[in-house]
Amino acid sequence: MEFINIIINQINGVLWGYVLIYLLLGAGIIFTIRTKFGQVVLLKEMFRVISDTKPSIGPDGKKGISGFGAFMIGAATRIGTGNLAGVTTAVAFGGPGAIFWMWLVALVGGATSMIECTLAQLYKEKDEQTGTFKGGPAYYIQKALGQRWLAVAMAIFTILSFAWIFNSVQANTIADSLDNSFNISPSVTGILLVILSGIVIFGGIHRISRFSATVVPIMAGIYILLGLYVFVTNIAMIPTVFMLIFKSAFGLEQAFAGGMGAALSFGVKRGLFSNEAGMGSAPNAAAAATVSHPVKQGLIQTLGVYFDTLIVCSITAFVILLSDVYNISETYEGVSLLQQSMSSHIGTWASGFMAISIFLFAFSSIIGSYYYGEMNMKLIKDNKRTITVFRLITLGFVLFGSLVSVATVWNLADVCMALMTITNVSVILVISPTALRLIQNYIQQLKQQKDPVFYLDDLPELNSAQITAWPKNSDQQSDSMWHPTNKSS
Repeated sequence: MEFINIIINQINGVLWGYVLIYLLLGAGIIFTIRTKFGQVVLLKEMFRVISDTKPSIGPDGKKGISGFGAFMIGAATRIGTGNLAGVTTAVAFGGPGAIFWMWLVALVGGATSMIECTLAQLYKEKDEQTGTFKGGPAYYIQKALGQRWLAVAMAIFTILSFAWIFNSVQANTIADSLDNSFNISPSVTGILLVILSGIVIFGGIHRISRFSATVVPIMAGIYILLGLYVFVTNIAMIPTVFMLIFKSAFGLEQAFAGGMGAALSFGVKRGLFSNEAGMGSAPNAAAAATVSHPVKQGLIQTLGVYFDTLIVCSITAFVILLSDVYNISETYEGVSLLQQSMSSHIGTWASGFMAISIFLFAFSSIIGSYYYGEMNMKLIKDNKRTITVFRLITLGFVLFGSLVSVATVWNLADVCMALMTITNVSVILVISPTALRLIQNYIQQLKQQKDPVFYLDDLPELNSAQITAWPKNSDQQSDSMWHPTNKSS
């Protein structure tokens, strides 16, 4: 296993040291300029569209998943170990400066997320078995570029990353925290996770959506309140922590002199793992929503990037950096650093409480990540037997992650994440003009004080043969069919 870790580390060194940092930041800057800072200018509109929790009625007259529901599926995967163990890893190995680069990735990544999730909505298609929509990078690659082989490759990368390797990371974090707090054997935790995960994922997308919409707000709210308590009770130290973050980000802090490279690398890696902007994961959730305009999910998922990194990840970072535990961080590994840091602030009971919170965070991520994998498995081969086998293999990886070492699962996650991101960002750089035209159409309707609605007639230059989920204006008797309703279908 040690030999495998060495090889994986060398691969990660090349991908993250020379390729992904420039690709991610470069694409984010390009999209920021081309959308005219849309991820900032349209912030108010993001809050307006996310406030709508009722699903729209599609052109077939059936009720779909609401934009808010799709946001919660995306949040369920974003808000997980990336916000907890991921941040602790970034700070432990990259120094406090890694947090600055995580913030930067989120800010420029907001534009990237807007582009990829808008494209996912445009090129989504109906799932005949469930009656809901499905889509994501593999789907827009196949439809927009006509490259089936590349679409299948992207689907495989997504399955490996989310359904299998990332779920191993989530399970590993849960097992580590429960062992640390309650001395529960990782094997027992693994079996429990397999049972609970199986109950939810065999229930289908609507059960996943309901679970995420219920659990994510509650667990995120409690964690944020605890973080705010730590922030307020240590308010006098906040300016010092901010200065430590900014100085160490550029190697200006004496204790981290020359460490800018590590801060940048770990900040970008863990920032991407946390908010997933550009990775090609959130578009899978964005495609599931029934909304009146593709850009609405682009905006909603962009807000998810901000919420994930600028709020939840920042809280984790400040809990660690404001504690005495950080100065002896080499004593702890993975999520135990966060548990000990929180205990130093609010008492020893916090370790057990954090174990429960981590369980909920990571378990919701397992469910959301599974959903991403299923959507991509259906692109490769869509039948009940294949999906059943896929679900069983996913549960096997959940058990596997509970038993292996922290280093192994994180190293594998970095490789899979890199392959997904390189493929997705390269593709959306090519087909982004379509998303940009949709954004322009959306803004024009806002200026006319309309609740934006999209029909294929609005952009006749699109290849309508590849767009099956959106009607022409002539197909509709009333715009109200695209708007939320209280009536059941």
